[in-house]
Amino acid sequence: MGLTVLLLVFAICVIIGIPVAFALGVSAVAAFYTEGLPLMIAFQRIVSGINVFSLMAIPFFIFAGELMFHGGIAIRLVRFASAAVGAVRGGLGVVNVFSSMLFGGISGSAVADISALGSILIPVMKEKGYDDDYAVNVTVTSSIAGIMIPPSHNMILFAVATGGAVSISKLFLAGVVPGILMCICLALVAYLVAVRRGYKAEIFPGFRILLVNFIVALPGLFTAVIIVGGVLTGVFTVTESGAFGTIYAFLVTVLVYRSLSWSSFKLAVVNAVRTTSMVMILIACAGAFGYMLTFFQVPAKMTGFVTSISQNPYAILLMINVMLLVLGMIMDMAALILICTPIFLPLAQSIGVDPLQFGMILMMNLGLGLCTPPVGACLFVGCAVGKVPIERAVKTIWPFYLAILVALMLITFVPAFSLTLPGLITD
Repeated sequence: MGLTVLLLVFAICVIIGIPVAFALGVSAVAAFYTEGLPLMIAFQRIVSGINVFSLMAIPFFIFAGELMFHGGIAIRLVRFASAAVGAVRGGLGVVNVFSSMLFGGISGSAVADISALGSILIPVMKEKGYDDDYAVNVTVTSSIAGIMIPPSHNMILFAVATGGAVSISKLFLAGVVPGILMCICLALVAYLVAVRRGYKAEIFPGFRILLVNFIVALPGLFTAVIIVGGVLTGVFTVTESGAFGTIYAFLVTVLVYRSLSWSSFKLAVVNAVRTTSMVMILIACAGAFGYMLTFFQVPAKMTGFVTSISQNPYAILLMINVMLLVLGMIMDMAALILICTPIFLPLAQSIGVDPLQFGMILMMNLGLGLCTPPVGACLFVGCAVGKVPIERAVKTIWPFYLAILVALMLITFVPAFSLTLPGLITD
């Protein structure tokens, strides 16, 4: 009865438009009440959900991303990417993917990627003769690089959801190859679609211009080196690296680029506070919701249900992917990381999947969900920036979905893509 109440109240709250964070909290409290458990325990679980030291890194990562978004780093990365890979057929599409890979590896946010790069690249692509749906589709799907390539606050959420069973430094490393692999698949599709539509190539500006653009972009690129490198070398904890990276991003945008105005700084602060508040409330309420899932033995029941259908590890992995893809289409990514990890991770481990590899499978599945209707935040933002109706963008986005699915299948069935780099370091 309690499990029915938990899921039913949650579903009703989501359907009537209550934010997911509060829906998780309300449904958890309702389940506690139904089972006769002390409500004090529910509120203790809510508080303990955010009483995790590593979560302090999230506001720093978010603030650093906002500073780089408003501080002019994005435009310099676009110029470097354009000089490096623009001289191919439909080069601006490839530039878009390459820019997302660079900026996503710094900001750690798919939506920030679209907001920063989309507002720059989509108008330029239209001006150069590219169809607006093509420009939006490339921008939307390549934004997932911000989730896969470290540093990513979603990876910290996953590490917390595992109960600390996964090293954040190893998780960062695990995302590098899958993220780059996905970007290669997207760049190939961007090129093929550009050739099919007859888009022209840009003129290579010369190695001197390429070098100049690289040097100008280098201070911004070095932000990711500081954050990720500090964690991997053990110089910083994740939280310390986030704090130092934020300070560095501020100094670069103010002293080096001199492009962060006072109004832009205030906007960055407000956006960072708003986003951090939303994430922390979500984590807190998910703590109580996850406790009740464990109380009702949902992970064990899910494992038993799936294994009763098939004992084949490949079939089970396909089922996990399908379920995650469907869930990613209808719910927010951060909430799903916190809900799905304790349910599907034990199932994946039961067939020999490493938690690091499962983390990459989870991230890419839910990242694809951000680009799909009906609840695709990246798709909505991209269409709004590009002024393209969602219906028209979805009609032509399927080759890019296919590219992400190819990358997803590779990391699902070839563990080496996710595990080789983390295997090079020891805890």
